[in-house]
Amino acid sequence: MEAESPEKKIEEDSQEELKEHPGERDKEADNEESEIPLEKMTKRQLLNRVKEVQKTADKNFDLYVRSQAEIDNLKKRFQRDKAELYKFSNESLIKNLLSVGDNLEKAIAHSENDNSLDALREGVELTLKGLMDTLEREGLESVKALDEPFDPNFHEAVSELKDNSVKPGTVIQELQKGYILNQRLIRPAMVIVSKKDE
Repeated sequence: MEAESPEKKIEEDSQEELKEHPGERDKEADNEESEIPLEKMTKRQLLNRVKEVQKTADKNFDLYVRSQAEIDNLKKRFQRDKAELYKFSNESLIKNLLSVGDNLEKAIAHSENDNSLDALREGVELTLKGLMDTLEREGLESVKALDEPFDPNFHEAVSELKDNSVKPGTVIQELQKGYILNQRLIRPAMVIVSKKDE
């Protein structure tokens, strides 16, 4: 009996495997089809390749559509959260100012029952102090103006008056207070500034 050559033995073994696992032949054929240049493919191989590419394209398009929907949902949620935050951003300030309103109502009620102007004045002063304390807690501070050198970054001069008792360019009168909120000027102080007597 003649001994089998090693090449023949390998070929027979692979044929046996294909008989035992027929699906393997299709996988191998698919792998071979993807390695074959398009020009050399048969119609069947081209059709399989087109189906494969179409399947991948459909899967990618589905992922794209889902991603776009997720992005749109995130944008809507962000806009909703932003609107909600803006709507209630000054809630703590409003709560603190309610006590100022309560004190003003008490002062008005007290002034109707009592003719004492001193008591009314004291009540209004306390209310004003409460208001300013509340605003300071929120980051508000007043601009220093009176007896300060005029600074166009913080002061708005409405007029000049001759005054030799102070250096020219000094704020001698404050008509309206200026305010800074968290290091940003929100209203300059309206002032009258001294000038030289000529």
